[in-house]
Amino acid sequence: MNLALWIAAALLAAVALTGGITKTFVPRKKLAAAHGGGWTGDASDGFVKTLGVLELLAAAGLILPAVLDIAPVLVPVTALCWVALMVGAMITHGRRGETGLVLLNLAYLALAAFIAWGRFGPESFS
Repeated sequence: MNLALWIAAALLAAVALTGGITKTFVPRKKLAAAHGGGWTGDASDGFVKTLGVLELLAAAGLILPAVLDIAPVLVPVTALCWVALMVGAMITHGRRGETGLVLLNLAYLALAAFIAWGRFGPESFS
């Protein structure tokens, strides 16, 4: 179970890191032209960059607290925050009729919920 939680956290951290780098450093107009990025055309630069920074923080929060053994409770807290972020992403993509992206966000949400459940429950770091 511990290994499965680490794998899930690593996968989700990779997703968060990729999305965070993209949203933080790629121009919004370029993002809007990419598949799945159409929603950025309706958002401000600041909003998109803020989401990017939050995703970068999530990538760090899913791994570093446990690896460094500094406030490891932040791992499941970060996972719960990711669940909330994915609910927002699912609503956004759902309104745009992007069913495939809603399902992808649902998969990310499930990974995050598994991490939160596992790290708050049977495989907590405390």
